[in-house]
Order: sequence, then structure tokens, then C-alpha cells
Amino acid sequence: MRRSTTTSLTGELLEEEVELTLGELCRACQLPAERIFALVEEGVIEPAGRDTTQWRFQGISVTRVHRAQRLERDLGINPAGVALALELLEEMERLRRRLRRLEG
Repeated sequence: MRRSTTTSLTGELLEEEVELTLGELCRACQLPAERIFALVEEGVIEPAGRDTTQWRFQGISVTRVHRAQRLERDLGINPAGVALALELLEEMERLRRRLRRLEG
């Protein structure tokens, strides 16, 4: 007899078109605003808007913050290094997608 197993995933899918306020980003990432300020200062994420009350973040910011947290926690990389590492990782992803298209 064959058994079927099912894995269920829960979460939110955030597209780039989605905009989050500072408070929404803090809740989504479970971080205090001070931590978000530090990530903005290092260029890990970039808000639209002049001051913190007007800041809006693209949905992709949640992914970038989670990656930044993993790099800091797992590899001990400082915030400036995290910004550089994220840029390099994203460039690699773009190049891989381009290569797949060219090979396809």
C-alpha cells in the first residue's frame, strides 16, 4: 500500500508592487524600527519617502531583511558586509537566470 504525504507551507507572498510602511515591515520581519533604520543606513533596503513617517518599502524588502539576518547570524557578517554580500548574491541570481535563458 502506498502512502501519500503532504507538506503544507504557510506564509505571505510579497511582490515588488506591494508597498509596506515602516511598521508593517517591522511586523513582517519581527524587528524593531531601530534595526530597520540600521539596514536602511547600510543600503540593505531602500525606502521611498522623505522621512520615516512617509517611508514605503517594496515587498522584496522583506526577503532582503530575512537574508540579511541569516548572513549576520550564520556567518557573523557586519551590516556593511551584508549589503555587499546581498548585492553579489543578487547579481549571481541575475546571471544564472540570463544563462538559463541563453541555454534554453
